Amino acid sequence: MAITRRPLLTATAAGTLLCALWFVPSANAGDAAPGTAGHSAAATGPESDTGSLADTGTGIDTTPYLIGGMAFLGIGAGFVTYSGRRGGPQPAV
Repeated sequence: MAITRRPLLTATAAGTLLCALWFVPSANAGDAAPGTAGHSAAATGPESDTGSLADTGTGIDTTPYLIGGMAFLGIGAGFVTYSGRRGGPQPAV
């Protein structure tokens, strides 16, 4: 019977991985179009190099990350509980 469950478990693991990757943020630091630099190499003066990080804006919406994280945490806890109950008591050796 364990052989019949392998495709289901594989599909579940693949789907879980794809759902987890959905919540990985992109590497874009700002709203600049691709191929354009935020600072010009020819710029000089006190404004050219401030030594600070890129401005990512204010009010970053983290709600999808929180909801996704809590959902996967709940699913993982459910799998652990199911596995524990399914295994039952182990015989003494």
